[in-house]
Amino acid sequence: MIDWAGYLTLILGGAWVTVKLTVLGCALALCAAFIAGLGRLSRFAMIRSATVAYIEFFRGTSVLVQLFWAYFVLPLLGVPLSPMQAGILALGLNVGAYGAEVVRGAILAIPRAQLEACVAINLSRWQRMRHVILPQAIVLMLPTFGNNAIELLKGTAVVSLIAISDMTFEAQVVRTQTGNTAIPFLTILILYFALSGTITLGIRGLERRLSAGLDVTKG
Repeated sequence: MIDWAGYLTLILGGAWVTVKLTVLGCALALCAAFIAGLGRLSRFAMIRSATVAYIEFFRGTSVLVQLFWAYFVLPLLGVPLSPMQAGILALGLNVGAYGAEVVRGAILAIPRAQLEACVAINLSRWQRMRHVILPQAIVLMLPTFGNNAIELLKGTAVVSLIAISDMTFEAQVVRTQTGNTAIPFLTILILYFALSGTITLGIRGLERRLSAGLDVTKG
């Protein structure tokens, strides 16, 4: 008789690995998105060129190939990474490249009249960004950031190819050991949906909280 309770525990253990990959990958993606997004708006051509190169490279190549480079090629260049580190690096930088354009677009969407008002009261570039532009732009970024986080969550499935025991990897193990495909993959289908729903609810709640008292449509 098949011990489905034991196999469910195995898959739930993989789900915890998926959650860790998602959280750490999103943290890296967020940092990369803000650095590259602000870099795209820099006054210095070298910084703009470097950030454009990063964005176009990671958006224009497969995340699977990026993962294999991080895990198999970087060690040959003297940068050894564990499977978890390689997964976080590839997923975070890939999603961060998409997030960078979200950051840039949101900042540019703030009415120019507000920027002119900041200049009129003699705020520095940093003060303008910190106290006026970013608080409003972040509200505009949140819905797309939520979508990016969900894409990163779904993208974690590729890390099973470098032997990280995420829930997709564990579902494959269960399928191999039991000969049953429907139950393990239906289980992870439900788990992915539940995790995606959790991200969506969290982003919506954060958006409501941060948007209280703000109206970025007015100049």
